[in-house]
Amino acid sequence: MTTLVHGLLRGLFRAWVLVVPLVLALSLIRLGQLAYFWPTGFHVSTTDLASVVVQGFRFDLKVSAVAGFLLLLVLPWVSGKVQGRIATGVAFLYVMLSLVNLHYFGFYKTPIDSLVFGVVEDDTSAVLQTIWHDFPVIWTLLLALALTAGSVWLHRVLLRRLRPDTVLQSRHIAIQLALAIVVFFALVFAGKGTLREMALQRQHLTVTTSPFLNDMVPNGPIALKYAWDSRGQSQNLQNPLVGLKAMGFNSPLAAAEALGLRHGSEAEVKAALTAHEPLPPGTPKKNLIFFLMESWSAEPLLYQSSQFDVLGRLAPTLMDPTKACHFSNFDSAQPGTHPTLEAILFSTPITPLTMGDVGRKPIPWSIPKVIKDAGYQTLFVTSARSGWRDLNRVLAVQGFDEVVDANNLKESYPDATLGIWGVWDSYVFKYLDKRLAAQPKDKPLFVFVLTSTNHPPYDLPADYHRVPRDMSLWKGETSSDTLLLNLDTYHYAADLLGGFVQSVQSGPLKSNTIVAATGDHNVRSFGMYAEPARRYLQRQVPFVIWGEGLQCGPQQALPASHRDMFNTLLPLIGVNGPYVNAGRNLLRTPQATPMDAPRTLFFQGESRNAQGQWQLGNKASFACSSPPGAQPAAGECQFNASDDQQERARFGLLDWNVRSSLKK
Repeated sequence: MTTLVHGLLRGLFRAWVLVVPLVLALSLIRLGQLAYFWPTGFHVSTTDLASVVVQGFRFDLKVSAVAGFLLLLVLPWVSGKVQGRIATGVAFLYVMLSLVNLHYFGFYKTPIDSLVFGVVEDDTSAVLQTIWHDFPVIWTLLLALALTAGSVWLHRVLLRRLRPDTVLQSRHIAIQLALAIVVFFALVFAGKGTLREMALQRQHLTVTTSPFLNDMVPNGPIALKYAWDSRGQSQNLQNPLVGLKAMGFNSPLAAAEALGLRHGSEAEVKAALTAHEPLPPGTPKKNLIFFLMESWSAEPLLYQSSQFDVLGRLAPTLMDPTKACHFSNFDSAQPGTHPTLEAILFSTPITPLTMGDVGRKPIPWSIPKVIKDAGYQTLFVTSARSGWRDLNRVLAVQGFDEVVDANNLKESYPDATLGIWGVWDSYVFKYLDKRLAAQPKDKPLFVFVLTSTNHPPYDLPADYHRVPRDMSLWKGETSSDTLLLNLDTYHYAADLLGGFVQSVQSGPLKSNTIVAATGDHNVRSFGMYAEPARRYLQRQVPFVIWGEGLQCGPQQALPASHRDMFNTLLPLIGVNGPYVNAGRNLLRTPQATPMDAPRTLFFQGESRNAQGQWQLGNKASFACSSPPGAQPAAGECQFNASDDQQERARFGLLDWNVRSSLKK
């Protein structure tokens, strides 16, 4: 009994001696992250800043105590030398994860999330090359070693001062046992993160109305843990109610009722999700060429001028409202390319969805399948390699007749150079010109194009002539060292798109072809969007439709997002079918119904209306932010519980539709 109590007490004290240096190291990294990424001119109250530091400390204590608790299996029984090695290993792991989280935030503007697993799911070699090129890998490793060394030094000092192996062992066994119980529960409550309330969870990361400050709360280990949890939930489709219940609904019927949809049964709800107004008799089928442009952010368009040219030949194509509808208050569905691609094609907030067995069977409401079933030839073209995320396999199953990628383009154009991510985007446009000219007139064509050049490391072909710009006209943030390079690749891609649009508008296909383009996500180099006045830009990408005789309607400046695109485009090209009512038709006058409400939906659980943006179900996260000229009157900018309920219902039903339809 005495030996057991001695061992338990020794292990508990050793655990606490390990916890202290870990907490200190993680908190130092957070303070450094705050200072490193603090936007110029950003001002917050001392109370908000203190809340972030304190809440971050609580999460640091939580993950450190969890490590100490798990190590209780070995700490009581190992030698002092082995204990030191364990402390070194854990310290390096925690420090490295938090430094990775720091750089991840700098790139994605969010703590580590499920996209991090793309390191192994994407082209791993290309990802690692990009990391080596764009990030200070050596300096990060040196900093990690320095912080680890500091943690180990403090650990040794505490060992010498506190002597956890021998402290109190001369006292009576009852005193030792009582102390062991106290220290044990202190470790448990530290791991819980609180004494009386529920344990610290993901919702406790929100402590202010500033997304920038809230993103400083999680450390690397807890961010990775939550990312893993989210990934696990997305990979398990067995429980169709998971997403609905997370959004506060016990059934799809309750969510449908909140949206004013028919909700007598689950079958009735599913029918309502894919029910569409009939097309006018005689509606002609038109070609649709759709571009998903890599990192095509909306912000540069705000500053476009002859002295600050970021659009090239695309600029004049936006001038005629009968030929171009530019939706200027438009958000992406996801923060990464593949999640956005799945969100657009499959109306799914669950991602990755198609990398396993699900991707091997046709999804009934898949956009290319719906269009193919309407009599179209369907084609996917990308300047990247289609082996990325198994796209070559998945897309062929989901309704594309052909998948043309960098390797096919290299074969067609031997002068093309295969780089990190593929070939230059120019070869995509060369191929499209050739392919459209050869398309039979009696067979409508749907082409989904994914570009890749506007991507780190922002390389460009040797014959590209960089455009001089007056950078005083750039009103965004300037903290990124890749801003200038990024503006060049942005111009390169936009100019190519403009040349293609002009070619269609002046060619024989102009009367029966619709061209549309959007960005897959906001570009990484344009800032933190921490200031409330700029926050609405955080997810914004352009969405433009080109065609003859367009009637753009009154929605071009209203909040909209990726979920609305194919609800708009398919009726325009004369296609009906079982596609999901993920959004609304942006070319018609919106009705006063929940399904037509002008809001955005970011598929990671955020929404935005004309007043501001918020995390679904989290009133405290609401922050006022609107484009210039669209700000609400004083006193009108506040959280709208009805908007939140309806967006939770829409998110939940999209999740339920996927899970209930595709579960094994």
